[in-house]
Amino acid sequence: MPKHHRPAGLDRRASDRVTLAAWLLFVLALAGVPLAESRAAETAPLAFPGAQGWAAHTPGGRGGKILRVTTLAAEGPGSFAEAVNTPGPRIVVFEVGGVIDLGRKEVRITEPFLTIAGQTAPMPGITFIRGGFIIATHDVVVRHIRLRPGSTGLPKRAGLDFDAITTVRGARDVIVDHCSLTWATDENLSASSTRFEGENREDWQRNASRRITFSHNLLAEGLADSTHAKGEHSKGTLIHDHVNDVLIVGNLYAHNYERNPLFKGGARGQVINNLVYNPGQRAVHYNLIAEEWLGREPYQAGQVVMRGNVLRAGRDTEPTAFFMAGGSGDVEVFADDNLAVDRLGAPLPQRGRYTTAPIRVTDIAAPALPFGVRVLPSAQVQDHVVANAGARPWDRDDIDRRIVADVIEGRGGIIDHEDEVGGYPKHPETRQAFVPADWDLATMEPLKPLPRREPLR
Repeated sequence: MPKHHRPAGLDRRASDRVTLAAWLLFVLALAGVPLAESRAAETAPLAFPGAQGWAAHTPGGRGGKILRVTTLAAEGPGSFAEAVNTPGPRIVVFEVGGVIDLGRKEVRITEPFLTIAGQTAPMPGITFIRGGFIIATHDVVVRHIRLRPGSTGLPKRAGLDFDAITTVRGARDVIVDHCSLTWATDENLSASSTRFEGENREDWQRNASRRITFSHNLLAEGLADSTHAKGEHSKGTLIHDHVNDVLIVGNLYAHNYERNPLFKGGARGQVINNLVYNPGQRAVHYNLIAEEWLGREPYQAGQVVMRGNVLRAGRDTEPTAFFMAGGSGDVEVFADDNLAVDRLGAPLPQRGRYTTAPIRVTDIAAPALPFGVRVLPSAQVQDHVVANAGARPWDRDDIDRRIVADVIEGRGGIIDHEDEVGGYPKHPETRQAFVPADWDLATMEPLKPLPRREPLR
């Protein structure tokens, strides 16, 4: 077994088992065998302790090379871009902390079996600005990083816009966990598709993003009147047409005008234990847009399952309901224990419509919970989400601390430009060598406590 494939901190036999499992999954995936359908997956370990959903058992980069990010340069030797574009199973760790300016570009991840371990960066962690990530492959785990695209210095409606992170057609077995994604000019976090790829619904679902988990992220302050060519575009999360097996759990949505989240035509997923604060006109909604389907195919019913979520209105919240149905296609819905209140704590409607089309919203029996999910009562959700959402909750940066404090105290609002809230971060560069013996390399969990910042007072 090549030496660089043997994770430090494990004995040789354990190391060889981990590496053999990683390469077996790699070969199966290249052969077109989905992770959930392979025997190896049935006994595979979790991506990390507490991983949930259909993607919970992805190996990510487990057993692969340890690739160290040693520079804050966007490209070149030792850069993040170089590491994620390296073929083969790999774990990206950081020996540098600070800000990486993507220079109005997107990092497109096309090589599978990848773990991005932002938890390994020295304080204050790693933040990407002026760009975003596109995940265009399978078996990817992204944890504890911050992306803040912002207006990138361009004028309003310039036509250049970024998701902070999005998965695209064919992406599968992807987890985005404990990340802070703010100031996007498209969505802060999305799962996409090409709407129709193949001859029937099964093909469309297979070729869309699928088996996706978005867990414990902070998704806030999508920029409203910024560089998007359409104008207003403060959006939280878009689940595109036919995307399926999506779990959205434990996230904090704050100050996004809509899409908190939005499911489009035929999309299917579960929205569990999220806190939505100060949406504009919509919190959770579903919309099949007839113009985009162009009569090519019969409308497909979507499915949205909502359990134990909380909607709290803020200063920008228009008259709304927890769940809104729009567009032209039918949707199946299961909803249980979702709490929606105005600024005085009075109940808001659970459902509404922003369509006059004769769509059917059909209540269905409770579907099975995704793997590993234990639903909290809605009364416990605010405290749980506030304590856990976002990158490095033990070491939140000042932007995340401000957003969380505003959520707690009922402040803050939807913004058009990052300068309204202090502008791009300017963290000084920090350095610290990555020590493999300090980490469980199978899960990238620390083996000793990480340094904590004092709480915001």
